[in-house]
Amino acid sequence: MVYQLTTGAIARMMRKEDVKNPTLQAIHVKQVGSQERYRVILSDGELFMQGMLASQLNEYVVNGSLKENTIITVNDFITNLVQGKPVVILLKMAVVDTNSPKIGQPADAHSSGAANSAPAAPQAPAYGAPPPAPSGGNTYSNPYASRQPTNTYGSSGPVGRASGESNIVPISALNPYQNRWTIKGRITNKGDIRKWSNAKGEGCLFSIDILDASGMDIRGTFFKEDAEKWFNILEPEKVYTFTGGRLKVANPQWNKCKCQHEITFDRSTDIQLVEDDDAIKANIYDFKKISDIESIEPETIIDIIGVVISISPVSSITSKKTGNELLKCELTVLDDSNAEIRITLWGEKAKKAENEFDGCPVVAFKSVKVSDYGGRSLGSLNSSSIAVKPKTPETEVIKTWFDNQGTNAASTRKTMSGAGGGGNRDSFENRKYVSFIKDSSLGYNEKPDWLSFKGTISFIKKDKEGGPWYPACPNKEEPCRNMCKVTQTSDNQWVCERCSKQYPDCCRRYIYSLTCVDDTSCTWATAFNDQAELMLGGITANEMNQYLENGDSQKFEEIFQEALFTDWIFKCKVKNEMVNDEQRVKTTIYGMQKVDYVEESKNLLKAIAGF
Repeated sequence: MVYQLTTGAIARMMRKEDVKNPTLQAIHVKQVGSQERYRVILSDGELFMQGMLASQLNEYVVNGSLKENTIITVNDFITNLVQGKPVVILLKMAVVDTNSPKIGQPADAHSSGAANSAPAAPQAPAYGAPPPAPSGGNTYSNPYASRQPTNTYGSSGPVGRASGESNIVPISALNPYQNRWTIKGRITNKGDIRKWSNAKGEGCLFSIDILDASGMDIRGTFFKEDAEKWFNILEPEKVYTFTGGRLKVANPQWNKCKCQHEITFDRSTDIQLVEDDDAIKANIYDFKKISDIESIEPETIIDIIGVVISISPVSSITSKKTGNELLKCELTVLDDSNAEIRITLWGEKAKKAENEFDGCPVVAFKSVKVSDYGGRSLGSLNSSSIAVKPKTPETEVIKTWFDNQGTNAASTRKTMSGAGGGGNRDSFENRKYVSFIKDSSLGYNEKPDWLSFKGTISFIKKDKEGGPWYPACPNKEEPCRNMCKVTQTSDNQWVCERCSKQYPDCCRRYIYSLTCVDDTSCTWATAFNDQAELMLGGITANEMNQYLENGDSQKFEEIFQEALFTDWIFKCKVKNEMVNDEQRVKTTIYGMQKVDYVEESKNLLKAIAGF
């Protein structure tokens, strides 16, 4: 089958005119050096011109669907001038046919003067004689013959776009070599303004995330005077054009936007509020079910959506790093997996919580961080965004579920996190026996195994030298959060390598082993601070250390004795780990609740009735 190419499309694309979805043939495809960039030669059957693939289209070459003579439909593009020659950059495309023969004998559009009406580029300085014209039967010049290094996406002239807004560049086409560009997008997140101080000076900054019509987003940051100028002007959810700024490669550790670059806005930046554009979504989400979060590694950044079923009062703590007051608010969020989780909001997000989340609304949380504090929990970041009743398909699904079932499903609800180390709790039906750990060879899989069981504490190993705890950094904030181990110096100070600070005292955190038994077996388990405090009636490791320092070892022993032979519902992780060069199955307690004997009796009667 011979396809009808869009005759005249190449000439119009070179002149940066609007061409709607032309059908073209890729008569040549080649990788540029060792980079993941691909050059194509596009033909409409009469003329051909050079082109480049935007990085999001590389998969077409990698999977073999874009190769020599492939027929494609170009859905979006821009035309740049590179060394005085028009080069089309493909942003969106679709493969029509991969087995077509070459159509026609196209001529070089640049040599034929098809772009004569295009804006002239500045004359590049000459470096010796131009290369000789091609000879023989070759109908188009070899675009790879020049040995001069070329700028893949570079623009020495104005940038055109296939849409009516000729000065707008898609975020996906941004690169550090462009002299001047304009993007149009919606602010999906605006972080709090933050102050910084170091050896080079001090100042302030804030960041925004910008989403364009293609679904690509990018992080932009303002510093010092520019931050003060724009912070009170820019509004989340509004659409703006942004012209100018410095582009650099994004750090994926801190920047979760899709674009591989990020922008530093400066004095030369021009920002204009424009009319709302329905083509630009409110945000892009990748929602995770709350019930699946226990299998997600801590520190992972995720999106969730659910019903806010409770809000704690807004409280404040004092930052030991800056001395500033930090606002904090905790929410409990439930989704249609019938699981709930605690989310901690900080700063301005916490301040707005009481007014925004009243009445059990459906709320989307984007870019929140997974923590294993007290089971699994989530925390907001400066880059997190929150949307109440977002316009997504999931919103209506969760609202309908909550109205019909959610309010009546508390007895079987799975709790991912709880204050004081409550942690995860499986339903009565999903509970196991202690013997299940060995009988089912838990811990030998690639990922950890999890189980809940009802057990009794029969022994606590507390005879560690110095006490059953470790000295931790007293800094409650990131990056330490009272968890990083500190070292005592000869002058009785405590040094933390993580935050590079010295303190007069440390924060002691429990870590000890214990045995849990039921009527089937016994297992060793490890308890960390939150669960250990819960076992010991809320007595902290610092308080226990004080008893020892005051010589009150009897009180120390009594507290541990009272914890023995108490019944709990344990949520544990089981993993095979290397300990002293030996493989051992390690059971770690991540959550625990006191046995509610009334509720336990009801569950037993229900189970008996089911036989």
